[in-house]
Amino acid sequence: MHAEAPAAALCDAAELIRRASALIFDVDGTLAETEELHRQAFNEAFARHGLAWHWDRAVYKDLLRVTGGKERIRAYHARQRSAPPLSDAHIAELHRIKTAYYAELVETGCCPLRPGVANLLAAAKSRGQRLAIATTTSRGNIDALLSRALGDRWTTDFDVIVAGDDVRHKKPAPDVYLEILVRLKLEASDCVAIEDSANGLIAASRANIPVLITRSMFFRDDDFADARFVLNDLSRLGRLG
Repeated sequence: MHAEAPAAALCDAAELIRRASALIFDVDGTLAETEELHRQAFNEAFARHGLAWHWDRAVYKDLLRVTGGKERIRAYHARQRSAPPLSDAHIAELHRIKTAYYAELVETGCCPLRPGVANLLAAAKSRGQRLAIATTTSRGNIDALLSRALGDRWTTDFDVIVAGDDVRHKKPAPDVYLEILVRLKLEASDCVAIEDSANGLIAASRANIPVLITRSMFFRDDDFADARFVLNDLSRLGRLG
């Protein structure tokens, strides 16, 4: 377990957040610890499709270096020496089944927002800050999670939402962040990106946006040397808000 940032660093992180014109949030691992549910949903899709594949946590952690669900399936398939052919249509169908099952899991209420997230969103709205989402996950996955966590009208809380299929290149490419800056009509220095992974950190940094990391289950040991601040979660940050 990594030690939490000292009080002085927490105050500086809170000040960085307060001074931003916009806060840009990653989704999986940042807003909620969703990756374990994604792993279970992938395995369910494989079983329903008749594939003898099973991603345990070690395999899935390695595959998370590949951003995007369909890309992850394709990468794993390429590693199998005697795998049967798997067309783009088959991959899309696997991903559709996986997304539907993920939504079923989320609907059970087993995946709440991470500590401090709801308070930070509320504080940002009360300060008149703009909110955005920059993610490699699909819009269906975002809606499943945030409809449950924030209500059916959750989209009204966010000025811009850019998902993985909205851009040509997914993280660690900066495309999602560059697109958000265009839509918000803001400079990179006016924003703060809140991420949980090295790929997210690289993507935001390539867009010159300062990054605050909140460590998550699968990515907590990534290299975050280039982040402005690294926190275990956002709960203490919210109390300083």
